[in-house]
Amino acid sequence: MLIDTYGRVATDLRVSLTDRCNLRCTYCMPEEGLQWLTKTDLLDDDEIVRLISVAVADLGIEEVRFTGGEPLLRPGLVGIVQRVAALEPRPRMSLTTNGIGLGRTAAALKDAGLDRVNVSLDTLRPDVFKTLTRRNRHHDVLDGLEAARAAGLTPVKVNAVLMPGLNDDEAPDLLAWAVEHDYELRFIEQMPLDAQHGWKRDGMITAGDILASLRTRFALTPEGDDARGSAPAERWLVDGGPARVGVIASVTRPFCRACDRTRLTADGQVRTCLFATEETDLRGALRSGAPDEEIARIWKQAMWGKKAGSGLDDPSFLQPERPMSAIGG
Repeated sequence: MLIDTYGRVATDLRVSLTDRCNLRCTYCMPEEGLQWLTKTDLLDDDEIVRLISVAVADLGIEEVRFTGGEPLLRPGLVGIVQRVAALEPRPRMSLTTNGIGLGRTAAALKDAGLDRVNVSLDTLRPDVFKTLTRRNRHHDVLDGLEAARAAGLTPVKVNAVLMPGLNDDEAPDLLAWAVEHDYELRFIEQMPLDAQHGWKRDGMITAGDILASLRTRFALTPEGDDARGSAPAERWLVDGGPARVGVIASVTRPFCRACDRTRLTADGQVRTCLFATEETDLRGALRSGAPDEEIARIWKQAMWGKKAGSGLDDPSFLQPERPMSAIGG
């Protein structure tokens, strides 16, 4: 069991499969990209599956989310999913992706055992998409979403970040589109995870701003804390349901007290929080021949030291040194 000193138990594992991405979103990384991890620094497929196996069999992990960078860029992704699906007990599996390439891989991922996907899409306007991502791939994301739904990777969740002066007027349009296509939309407050450290608290689009905009067109009924559980998104029924919309307000409404997540970076480091500034090395133990029991002990010790909160509600918050592409969203 992965328990910390505040009594929280981690049952949800986020696994970053690569630091690379085929977009250059302005809130994530600079246009020229980053200094990517070398192949030898990255965990190989066998190492990833072994660490997940330890987490599931020995540490009580019940759900695995594959992230990146962009996880669809990982050549062995389908095989990793298939091997994790064969574990006992079988964890629930999901994938967070930008959707590019999902059109050609959704069916194979479903056949391998993936349960569902989260797809990032911040705008319905191709020109704004190009400005935000520095790539002309809007149509590929839409195709990926349709393929995911057709393959049965449901519920298909769409993650959207609103940026001042770019897409901050699109919240109602995005929700109407999501309801029409049977996607579950979740707005995410912009977080300080950009490599260039350009994030500023002043001027960011907050959960309050998003909800006020949505209520100009929709009636929103809160589901409440009982329905939310440990999920990061607060959810509302849209016009009485069954459609729902969520808001992940990491900055203005932190949800750390109910956190049940642990994170594994693409180079084999345990992170107790997305915003943690410390990491614990599992790759070294793995490659030095440590048995599963020792790896589990190191992981437990790392999670025991998890802090009470992310620190995002502190105006003096210091951004992590590693960008989101390297640690998984």
